[in-house]
Amino acid sequence: MSGTRPATALNVLLGNYPHTRPLKDGTIPVDGVDCRYPESAPLPPAFARMVRELAYDICEMPMATYLQARDAGVPVTLLPVVLVGGTHHRSLTRLPDSPETTPGDLAGRRVGVRAYGQTTGLWVRGWLREEYGVRSSDVTWVTTEDVHVAQYVNPPYVERSQAGRVVDLLRSHDVSAAVLGPKAIGGQGAGLVPLVADAENAGLAWARRHGTIPANHLLVVRDDVLRTRPDAVLAFYRALRKAIADTAGERDDSPAGRAVAAGWSTSLTACVEIAGRYALEQSLIGEPVDVAEIERKTAFLQEEQ
Repeated sequence: MSGTRPATALNVLLGNYPHTRPLKDGTIPVDGVDCRYPESAPLPPAFARMVRELAYDICEMPMATYLQARDAGVPVTLLPVVLVGGTHHRSLTRLPDSPETTPGDLAGRRVGVRAYGQTTGLWVRGWLREEYGVRSSDVTWVTTEDVHVAQYVNPPYVERSQAGRVVDLLRSHDVSAAVLGPKAIGGQGAGLVPLVADAENAGLAWARRHGTIPANHLLVVRDDVLRTRPDAVLAFYRALRKAIADTAGERDDSPAGRAVAAGWSTSLTACVEIAGRYALEQSLIGEPVDVAEIERKTAFLQEEQ
C-alpha cells in the first residue's frame, strides 16, 4: 500500500489569460493540490453561479460583484490578485453619427449598460461624478442583463430592457450613450466613439491622481475552503503569483498590463477603497467597505512573500 498522501482537490474557475495558462496547462503545478479548472464561455454566468450557488472553491470575480456579494453576506473572501484591470474613460461610447455629446451632458439622459452591477459601469460612474459632477441617480441606466447577486434590487433609476445587446440600445436610439467593457469595445462596440475626447490620457490622469489602476476581475475563495484548507489556498496562491511573475514579459506597460498583480500593495488597497466608495455612492452596496478587515483575512498569504 502506498504511503503517498492524496492531494487536496480544488475546483477553480479562471478565465483564459497568459498569466493563468501555466496553471491550466500544468506548467506550474500547485504543490499538493489537485486543481481542476472548469471552463465557462462566456465567464459572467460562472460569476452568478459562484455568488448564488457557491459553485467553485476559488473563482475569478468582478470587483463590483465581489463588493455586492460581500454586502449581501455571501461567504466568500477576497484574495489579493488582480487578473484583469485597466482604465475606463474610453468605455463610455456613442454612435459615430450621433450628435456630439460630452459626459457632462448625460444628466437627465438614458445610458445603456449590460447590468447596473457591471464593474465597468462602477468605474465609469465613479469618474463621471468626480470629473463631471454627474451622479448615478442623474441618469436612467438601461440594462440588458440582471446583476449577479440575486439579493440585490436595482435602484429606481435603473430600467430593464429586452434588447439583446447594449449596442442595440444605441442603434435603436433608446439611449444617448453606452457603457461597454474592454472586450465589448472590440466586439459589438467596434466603431463606436468615446464621449471623452482624449480618453487614454484622461484614464492615465485618473490613475496618477488615485495611485492605482482600476481592477475589473479579482479572485475570491469560499470561506469554508479558506477555513478548512488554508494550506491548499496558500499553495494555489503561490502558484498563481509565480505564473503572474513568469509571464510579465507578455504584458506591456499599458494600464491593463500593469494592473495584473498578486499581493496586497498600496495600489490594491487604494483600488478596493475607491471601488468601495464608488459602490456606496452608486447604491450598489449599503454599508462602507472596511479594506483593513478584508486584508486581515488573508494576511497569512503576505507572510509567504
